[in-house]
Formats: sequence, structure tokens, C-alpha cells
Amino acid sequence: MRTKVTTIGFDADDTLWQNEQFFRLTQERFAELLSDFVDPDHLAARLVAAERRNLGRYGFGIKGFTLSMIEAAIEVSDAKVPASVIAELIDAGQEMLAHPIELLPHVEDVITELSRDHAILLITKGDLLDQERKLAQSGLGEMFEAVEIVSDKVPGVYTRAFAPFGGTSTAMMVGNSVKSDVIPALEAGAWGIHVPHDLTWEYELADEPAAHARFRQIEDLGQLPKLIRELV
Repeated sequence: MRTKVTTIGFDADDTLWQNEQFFRLTQERFAELLSDFVDPDHLAARLVAAERRNLGRYGFGIKGFTLSMIEAAIEVSDAKVPASVIAELIDAGQEMLAHPIELLPHVEDVITELSRDHAILLITKGDLLDQERKLAQSGLGEMFEAVEIVSDKVPGVYTRAFAPFGGTSTAMMVGNSVKSDVIPALEAGAWGIHVPHDLTWEYELADEPAAHARFRQIEDLGQLPKLIRELV
């Protein structure tokens, strides 16, 4: 028996598998490598500024992050950063791209359960090759009826993704980012379910739309099936 929700879209990074923790670890390494040129707090601010500035050029993902680290390193050092440090930053980015996938709790069981009565979609943003790699390594690929890897998440993305499955009125988007996964999905007419992660990139921070009738928040994905049953 189907509920009010017939289609469920899942975000990938930090919703299905770990992601931000690897960026944080690399940022710590970045700070150590540039410690002779700038204090960590100032360096972090310069890196964030570079990332924001470069989103329109490189998009989201590890490759853009690595290029932003190199750019910030050149800026804070007045172009005096050694080539050896640049090489280490490139190595750090390559290590991130090769890191094994770590699924978050409940992911496989919940998707398996919900796929019995719902169309399950993956809607994620970032670098195409990297997201395809992570999906392949996750072992979840066969569980999704459709996969959307987009440059950014705006209401039109959700409208288009859910259209072949009955539209947004019976669709739900589940993710850790209020800014990318929840708000634009709500604006498109779908349900927006926030699953907070311990680590969230500054760019993805936004106020929760608590007053919206289709907004919900759960502690982890294990609570999702019960939430959906309650929407009957």
C-alpha cells in the first residue's frame, strides 16, 4: 500500500555516506603546510573565500576544492609558496578522490525497505566522475530507479527529476543540507526532510523552514520509514 509519498529522492554526500570529514582532515593538513605563512583562522577564511569565488568556475567537489587550496596558498604566501607544498596539496586532493566509501548508519536497510513501495532516486551535486565513483563503490547503485548528478540544486532540478515519477506533489527529498536538499525541494512542491550531519560545510548552512507544512527533521535515516508511514 502506497502512502502520500510515492517517490523518495536521496542526497548522497553526508546523507548516504561520509564526505565532509575528509574535507576537514585535508583542511587541517592544508593549515600545517601553510603555517609558516599565515595563522590557521585567517587561512581558513581565505580558503572559504576562494571556494565561494570558484564555485561558478569549478562547481562543487574535490577538484574545485583542491584548486581553491592552491589558489589560497599562492595568495597568502604572496606567491612564495614552495612547489613542494603545491605538490602536497595535489596529493591531498588525489587521496580524497581515492578514499573508500563509508556508508552512514541505516542506509542500506532503509533504502531496501522503502524501495519495496516507492520509487527511489539519487539526486546529488558535485563532480560527475567522482560522484559516479562513489556511487559504484557504495554498492547502492542498483537500488535507484534514477540518478541525477547536477551542478547545483535549485527548484527546477527537483521538478525535472520527479516529473517522470508523478511529480513533486507525491515526492520527498531527503538530505543533510537545508540549503540544497530541503528548501529548493519545498519550493518545488515536494516534501523536504532534513537529516542533520555532525559536520556541515559553511556554504550549506541555512535556517530551517520550520513553519512549512511539508518540512520534517529526523535524527537519522533509521527514522525515515516511520515518518513516511505517519504521513498516510
